[in-house]
Amino acid sequence: MPLWAGRAAALLGILLVAFNVRTAVSSISPIADDIVIDVPITSVEFGFIGALPPIAFAFSALFGAAIARRVGVERLMGVAILAMIVGHLGRASFTSLGMLIAGTMLALAGAGIANVLLPPLVKRYFPDRIGLVTGIYVSVVSVSAAVPSSLAVPVAEAGGWRLSLGVWAVVAAVCLLPWAVILVRQHRERARALRGGGGVEAPAARLKGSLLKSRVAWAIALTFSLSSGHVYAAFAWLPQLLVDTAGVTPAEAGVLLAVYAIMGVPAALVVPALAQRMRNVGILVYAGILSFVLGYLGLLVAPAAVPWLWAVLTGLGALLFPVALTLINTRTRTHEGSVALSGFVQGVGYGVAALGPLLFALFHDVSGGWVLPLFYLIVTAVATVFAGWHLRTPVFLEDELARHER
Repeated sequence: MPLWAGRAAALLGILLVAFNVRTAVSSISPIADDIVIDVPITSVEFGFIGALPPIAFAFSALFGAAIARRVGVERLMGVAILAMIVGHLGRASFTSLGMLIAGTMLALAGAGIANVLLPPLVKRYFPDRIGLVTGIYVSVVSVSAAVPSSLAVPVAEAGGWRLSLGVWAVVAAVCLLPWAVILVRQHRERARALRGGGGVEAPAARLKGSLLKSRVAWAIALTFSLSSGHVYAAFAWLPQLLVDTAGVTPAEAGVLLAVYAIMGVPAALVVPALAQRMRNVGILVYAGILSFVLGYLGLLVAPAAVPWLWAVLTGLGALLFPVALTLINTRTRTHEGSVALSGFVQGVGYGVAALGPLLFALFHDVSGGWVLPLFYLIVTAVATVFAGWHLRTPVFLEDELARHER
């Protein structure tokens, strides 16, 4: 297979996987009322299902990077896709809460591992186009997050809720095609190398030192945590906050949430290229923090004045998400470093993100209003200034760990 064909297959595989990493998150809640008619599940139990994604993503990230170093990134991607397929089918055929949780966790585990593998795959196949390809695939993730939720009800009305959940197994199966082509090519190349006396592929070099000692790793993880934690809190609570404080209708609040979500698309298209070229990436981190803070202050001081502007500003704050994903590749020198940093950043990031909606709800219940929860978001946003400070100079992970080992 010529080089251009291999890159084309990799690009197609990356984009198809990016389209599938959020389907298990957003495909079930719109049809919850249909499901409970057939299967007895309480609203509290459905709420537990809704809390699973960041937890599953965190554990998948922490273990996925270690597994990838042993079996190879492309092989593990194939396993992750198979897990998504089986998980979606399990969700579509469940008859009890335990089966639903198992299917959901399997689908989310596959998606979580795929999340970790996407940045290293970009670095391996497109080292000369990191910003461009990262921007494209993050845009696909942003857009695709809305597709399952918008199609869930129409598909359920046409063929039932089991079809609405199970159809995403077919979509995930399509992802296997380009990665099967790549794996077959790699197998043939290894076979030719053995016949020619070239020996087997050398194992990847291991990083020296612990990422726990790396300021670069913690700064990127903190940036990722802020974006993910605030986004999960917004998707859980922003509509109700706007109804209570801005006087909008539930339908208008839904539109404003869509405005908030769509802001991730232009950010994903522009920010990775900037992050790759800028020496002081801290400026982008400060821009995201400022956007978050201005939006929250607007919701705090004058929520009914221009609610669409507050939705736009808080939505633009999520530019920190593509910044962090780009830095996984631009602050590492090796593919091995990218794999390890991706697992660390997303493991820590999604672990912290899981607390976002929970703490927001806790502060709302304790105070009986929205002032304390908004202050919580402002304080955590401002605290991330330290991450921007550490990212002001282009320090590489491998160099930093090597200094610690001396």
